[in-house]
Amino acid sequence: MKSRFTNTMTKFQKNIDVTNKKAGFEFFFLEKYTAGVVLTGTEVKSIRMNKFNMGDAYCFFQDGELILKNLNISKYEHGTYLNHEPLRDRKLLLKRKELRKLENKLTDKGLTIIPTRLYINEGGFIKIDIALAKGKKLYDKRDSIKEKDVMRERQRASIDLLDLRLKSNRSLKNQ
Repeated sequence: MKSRFTNTMTKFQKNIDVTNKKAGFEFFFLEKYTAGVVLTGTEVKSIRMNKFNMGDAYCFFQDGELILKNLNISKYEHGTYLNHEPLRDRKLLLKRKELRKLENKLTDKGLTIIPTRLYINEGGFIKIDIALAKGKKLYDKRDSIKEKDVMRERQRASIDLLDLRLKSNRSLKNQ
């Protein structure tokens, strides 16, 4: 007997691993932590369907708890009146010692906490990697772009060199 829910179940992904590339370009990461996220059922289903955006997300402290703001999780399309708000604040779960350490370091000027990666671990729980970060200046961003260009050129040069070697080996074998 076929279930009426089979079409929606096949769209869910078991392995989600999304990194925040914009954060790597905009910030220097000083320390990284892995945190759990308090989510509702429809939020989990939307994340498993890869319908979220963490480009503008950041974290802040409220009453001693770490809160994730601006993580946009789209509404679940098969949700009822119990569907979630897409931009609601979500509580992050860390050990008390880590929370105190982060809260003390946030008093330094120019530091913030941003999400860098959202994934599903082996146990099936949704986890988020957060980083204590310092914003890059314009010249730092230029340096990052320059490093990427140099790496890309090196990679192209090594591929071209490998192609030349393969062609020369083939021509020697054919003679």
